Amino acid sequence: MKHALPLLLAAFVMAGPAAAACYADYKAKQDNPLRLHYGVIEVPDSACDAAAAANVVADRLGDGWQLLEIVSVFGPEGLDEREARAAEYFLRY
Repeated sequence: MKHALPLLLAAFVMAGPAAAACYADYKAKQDNPLRLHYGVIEVPDSACDAAAAANVVADRLGDGWQLLEIVSVFGPEGLDEREARAAEYFLRY
């Protein structure tokens, strides 16, 4: 049992810090008829910049939506201020 504590500590150190959540807000459109929407989507930590997030969002959008732009990439602290504006497209995709 006395060897278990160093092993647990080593496992914790090797795991590193917990990954922080990353989100992107974006604008998208549909054609015929033209429709626009603003949304918020969670992206992987590896896509936590505008260029990488654009690829993730474009791949994930469904229902004929086409990505127009990534507005910004942010952490969980920015969710509350964007929720009302994104409405039904808040964390939908």
